[in-house]
Amino acid sequence: MVPTAKDIRKSIEQHWNESLSKYGNLFSSDSVSGSSPPSVFVGSYGYPKVGVGPMVPPIHGDTSLLDAPERWTGKTLEEIVNFRLSLVRGVRNIQISETQGRYIESLQELAMSQNTPDSEMTFQKNTIPITTIDGQSAPFGPIGEIKSAKFSSMSSSKPIEKSYYDRDMSAEDAITTLYNCGIEVSKIQKCLSIGMFGKKRKLVPTRWSITATDDAISKHLVSEILEYQSVDSYQVFTYEHLGNLFSVMLFPHRWMFEMEEAWYTESGQIGFGADAEGANGIDHYPGIAGAYFAAKLGVAEYLKNKRRQAGVLVLREIRPEYAVPVGVWQVREAIRSAMSKKPLLADSLEQGLSHACGKMTISKNEWLAQGTLLKMLRQRTITDYF
Repeated sequence: MVPTAKDIRKSIEQHWNESLSKYGNLFSSDSVSGSSPPSVFVGSYGYPKVGVGPMVPPIHGDTSLLDAPERWTGKTLEEIVNFRLSLVRGVRNIQISETQGRYIESLQELAMSQNTPDSEMTFQKNTIPITTIDGQSAPFGPIGEIKSAKFSSMSSSKPIEKSYYDRDMSAEDAITTLYNCGIEVSKIQKCLSIGMFGKKRKLVPTRWSITATDDAISKHLVSEILEYQSVDSYQVFTYEHLGNLFSVMLFPHRWMFEMEEAWYTESGQIGFGADAEGANGIDHYPGIAGAYFAAKLGVAEYLKNKRRQAGVLVLREIRPEYAVPVGVWQVREAIRSAMSKKPLLADSLEQGLSHACGKMTISKNEWLAQGTLLKMLRQRTITDYF
């Protein structure tokens, strides 16, 4: 008997719960000493008073890989989960308006550091291991309430330091300025989260700062590519990793962007989500959340580099193998990887769609039934929009 998607998901989740339970009990202590990647985390539970603190592995040396999503392409899901589980998370409850004071300022120095500072944390009691997954949130390593935290041997990034001390610069301008300076997106996200940018500064839960950073950068890039000529062909890029299959189709048109996602539910059915925008951008928070802006950033980077604009369709098929979500960074990096490959050329919109859906288990007709962009384009010819 051929296993169903539901059977596959159940088997994979059982395997991961057993692995996390075994791994999660490997570290339990009232203190930790190691080199932070560097990494800070701001929770969202209890907002506007949230858990804030550093993440430190019980390892000394170059630990930067443990919290550098830009370097995780090609890594297995197990490797990435182990990176996250190895980081011991310290927390202290702080009001989001408290962006000054010795504790927060030490975390801000940590966030802007360009090396892996020596770090020590002591906790009120032994850390609590994380031993299960819920199918929604990315896993964490052990968590402990901080009694004290010390960091040394920090070397600040000069561009970040400059934005940090410029209190007349808006948060959005700081984000795009640092991006244009070549600072990694994940680094900018951490600094925004710990309240380092803007005129009226506040702490931003990490999950929100990730989306805000992707949104600000992609919006900035689109404002530039709107000045360029459209692509003159139908191009399809594909990439598969971590149980996710992505297809990106570019077609001759003024900038328009749609992303569709499909996944298998616990009952084995197929769920869909989609959102789209035109040249004026999106006027609401996407139903598919941060994945939308992460994908948009990856495509916009490519078009900016090629000095072209285009109509864009992104399809993401989430397979049962992706049983442990690791964050929307993987969408951004997957799209970047897809766009680095040579595209498959098509003679028409229909042929492009066939290429985009070719390797997916979900049919072209099922994709066509979702979203709005495809329906609109099929009802009218491309030239109708010029």
